[in-house]
Amino acid sequence: MVYPKGSLKTAMKVNLDLHIHSKHSAATSEKMDLATIAREAEKKGIRMVATGDCLHPGWMAEVAALPERDGLFLIEDTAFVLTTEVEDSSKVHHLIIVPCPSKASELREAFSGRGAGLDSEGRPALRMTPPEIADAALEADCLMGPSHAFTPWTGLYAHYKSLEECYQERSSQIRYIELGLSADSDYADRISQLKDRTFLSNSDAHSPWPNKLGREFNEMEMEDLSFEGLRKAIFREGGSGPTLNVGLYPEEGKYNRTACTRCFRHFSMGEMNERRGRCGCGGLIKMGVKDRVEMLADLPEPNHPDHRPPYLHMIPLAEIIAMALGVKSVYSSKVQRIWNELVREKSEIEVLMQADLSEISSEEAVIDAIFAFRSADVVVEPGGGGRYGSISLRNGPKDRERDDQRSLSDF
Repeated sequence: MVYPKGSLKTAMKVNLDLHIHSKHSAATSEKMDLATIAREAEKKGIRMVATGDCLHPGWMAEVAALPERDGLFLIEDTAFVLTTEVEDSSKVHHLIIVPCPSKASELREAFSGRGAGLDSEGRPALRMTPPEIADAALEADCLMGPSHAFTPWTGLYAHYKSLEECYQERSSQIRYIELGLSADSDYADRISQLKDRTFLSNSDAHSPWPNKLGREFNEMEMEDLSFEGLRKAIFREGGSGPTLNVGLYPEEGKYNRTACTRCFRHFSMGEMNERRGRCGCGGLIKMGVKDRVEMLADLPEPNHPDHRPPYLHMIPLAEIIAMALGVKSVYSSKVQRIWNELVREKSEIEVLMQADLSEISSEEAVIDAIFAFRSADVVVEPGGGGRYGSISLRNGPKDRERDDQRSLSDF
């Protein structure tokens, strides 16, 4: 193991994915090991990535064996920060960012005897309320906020109407909200109580492959690469803070629209109420994120505070390549060959958002498709009921002009 190249003590913009899971979580790839995550994060262009599952003793032992500096664990150019996701007694999920192994041990001790799976499951289910979990996390000097706050089933807003209702007296110390894969800043900034919170866009990856790891990420200005540097960026202190959120179009989320969980037919809220939550096929109609936001919103339009960075909608490069070529699987040999060629000299993020496309050598359809996403020239068919939405190019790729292409510097 070697330390990352260059100084960790230089102000910089850093790409971060702060929510993933290890091989010790349910329904997670066995390839979610530290070496593979580090290698794939570097290809993606993610400098700081979550460990996930830091309460699991086996995973924590692997992490603790890495070189450590300033609260981060290092494999070459990838810095890992300790994180865990826990489920409370109402099945709401919470993302906890942990400063060091001793605090992870302290947190684990606080949760001992209060739930199942601390020794066997990377994301333990606790018999604790959100305020009780917040008490333990904040007293251990951790950072805490709701995971994928708007998604049905396990998001905060599926069970509560506000941060205050969820976290009670600890709500003022909840400094970030994870948007999740069915919401963006436009959705969340229709709720005025969230104006002072930092929004995080993370992948919640269960696989290290480039269409999962870093599919949503944050760009932040950080004074240095350290846990304290991360804390200051999330708290927006000393000139640090988020400069960009990047993620999928909310409509792509599998619970964006109110829909049947069996046949996936979409419904209005009025139709859902008339049918008492049951579809004609017998399936359950699940309220979608878009309608839930409408219920919670106290603002008719998004009102972004001055500190809120832009939100850039983008999908993974492998998916763009597959779409451009008309190939169904991102794992096809042709898609993988082109993806590997494109990221040989640049990271995926650089290819997607920074590179001069006229200087990239690849199939014309692929270059045109990347440009179409930079220009938001796409059509999204919303998902719902547990089925992802679909996305397509608005016009044929050969119709695209590239002389006014946008890049990351435009945001």
